[in-house]
Amino acid sequence: MENETNPTEQQNRNVARAAGIVSIAVMVSRILGLARETAIGYYFPSKTSADPFYLAFRIPNFLRDMFGEGILSKAFITTFLATEAEDGEEAAWNLTNRIFNLTFLVLMGIIALGIVFAPMIVDVLARDNFDRNLDTIKHFGFDNKIELAVYLTQLMFPYLLFVSFAATAMGLLNSKGKFGIPACASAFFNVSSLAIGIGGYYLCPLVGIHPITGMAIGVIVGGLAQFLIQVPSMYRVGFRYRPLLSLRDPRVLQVAHLIGPAVLGVAAVQVNLLTNTFFITSDSGWLTWISRAYRVMHLPIGIFGVAISTVALPQLARLVAAGETENFRNALSYALRLMLALTIPAGMGLMVLSEPICRLLYEWGVTVEEDTIGTAGLLFVYAFGLCGFSTLKIVTDGFYAYRDIRAPVIVSICAVVLNICLNYLFIYRSLYFDPRAVVFSTVLTVTLNCVVLLLLLRRKVGRLGLRSLVPLTLKILTASVVMGVICWLANGIIEEDWLGTVGIMPRIIGVFVPIGLSLLILAAMYKLLKVSEFDDILNIFKQRFGN
Repeated sequence: MENETNPTEQQNRNVARAAGIVSIAVMVSRILGLARETAIGYYFPSKTSADPFYLAFRIPNFLRDMFGEGILSKAFITTFLATEAEDGEEAAWNLTNRIFNLTFLVLMGIIALGIVFAPMIVDVLARDNFDRNLDTIKHFGFDNKIELAVYLTQLMFPYLLFVSFAATAMGLLNSKGKFGIPACASAFFNVSSLAIGIGGYYLCPLVGIHPITGMAIGVIVGGLAQFLIQVPSMYRVGFRYRPLLSLRDPRVLQVAHLIGPAVLGVAAVQVNLLTNTFFITSDSGWLTWISRAYRVMHLPIGIFGVAISTVALPQLARLVAAGETENFRNALSYALRLMLALTIPAGMGLMVLSEPICRLLYEWGVTVEEDTIGTAGLLFVYAFGLCGFSTLKIVTDGFYAYRDIRAPVIVSICAVVLNICLNYLFIYRSLYFDPRAVVFSTVLTVTLNCVVLLLLLRRKVGRLGLRSLVPLTLKILTASVVMGVICWLANGIIEEDWLGTVGIMPRIIGVFVPIGLSLLILAAMYKLLKVSEFDDILNIFKQRFGN
C-alpha cells in the first residue's frame, strides 16, 4: 500500500516545490510592479494624467491577457507536449517555429488595426466625465483627457507583440520543466518600465512631450525585455529559429482550435475588466483607483494562483496524455487544496490591511487621502474574490489538459453577460453609485464561474475529492479569522496609539509588523488544526534556505 501512494506523494511534492520556485520569482516581479504603480501615483494625479494612462494601457493589456499570457500560452503548452509525445521532439520544435511566425503576422495586423481605430475604441470605453478640458494637458497639445488616452493607446499597442512572444517562450520553457527564468521575465518588464517611466517624467517636458509618455515608452521596452531575457534559455533547451509557416499543419490547427472559441472561455476576468472600464469611467478617479486596487490584489494572485497554475498545467497535460486519470484527479485536488490554504488567509489579510497598504504604496507626491480611501474600499471588495480569481486558473487548466474548451467558453460567456447586467443595475438603476459595485459584480461572477466549472469538471473526470475540501475550508477559515483579528488589533495599536500614519517608517511598521505577527499566528493555527498542506509549504522553505 505504501508503494502505491509514493508516486502520488512525490507528484504532490514536485508541484509544491516547483510552485515555490515560481512563487518567489513572481513575488519579486509583482513587488516591482507595485513599485511602478507607486511611481505613477507619486508623479501623476489620478484625475488628470493617471486616468488616461490606465485607460490606454487597459486596451493592449486586455489583448495581452487574452491572447498572450492566457490562451496562447495554455494552448501552446498542451499542444507542444502532445506533439512531443506523439510525433517526436523535431516535430515539436517545428510547431514552435510555426506558432512564433504565425503569431507575428497575426499580431502585426491587430496592432495596425488597433492604432488606426484607437480613437473609436477609447471613445466607446470612456464616459462624458472623461472628456475634460485641463490646463495641464493643454500645455502639451491635448484638448482633453480622451485625446491624451488615444495618443497613449496608439503608442503602447506594439507592446502586444513583444509580450505575446514572451508568453509563447514561457509556454515552451514550462513544457520543458523550466519555471524560474519565465517567472522572472516579468520582473524585467517592471524594471524597464519603471526606470524609463521615471526618466521620461523629467526628460519628456524638455522637448515639449507630456511626461506620462515616458511610462508608455517604458511599457514597450519592458515587453521587449520580457521576451529577450528568455531567449538564452530557449536556446539551451534545444530551440532553433527557422522561418517555417503553415496554416494547414494539424498541430497549428489544433492550437488555433483551442484559441479561437476560447477567447472568452478562459478570459472571463479580462473581459470583465474591459467591460468594467465602460462603467468605471462614470466618475473621475475611479479608473485609477480600481487599477491600483487590482494591482495590489494581483500580488497574491501571482504568488499563489499563477505559480501553482503555471506548474500544474504541464503536469496535468502529461497525465492526460499518459491516460493516468486517477493521478490527474489527485494532482488537481492537491493543487486546489494548496490554493485554498494560501489564498483564503491572504484575502483576509488584504481586507484587514486594505487602507494601511494603499496608504503605504500610493499616498505620496500628488496622491491624496481621497485616493487612498477610494482605492482601499475597492481592494477590500476585491479581497473577497481572491480565492475565486486564483482557483479559476487551476480549474480552467483541468479542461485545457483534456483540450476541452467548450465548457469554459459557455460558462464564461454567461459570466460576462451577468457581470454586464449587474454593473448596469448597480451603476445606472440604483442609488448605489459607487465603484465598489463594479468590483463586487466582478468578484461575484468570477466566483460563480469557478464553482460551475469545478462541478462540470467533476462530472467529466469523476471524483475530485471535493467533499474533503469542506472540512479543510472550515479549518482554513477558522485560522484566517483568528489571524485577521490579531492583524487588525496590531495595526490599530501601531497606527492609533503608537506611531500614527505620517512618514515612511510608521507606515512600513503599521503594515509589516501586523503581517509578520499574523503569519506566526496562522502557522500556529494551521499546526493546531493539522492542515497538512501547510507542512508541504514549510518543507519548501526549509529546503530552499537549507540549500
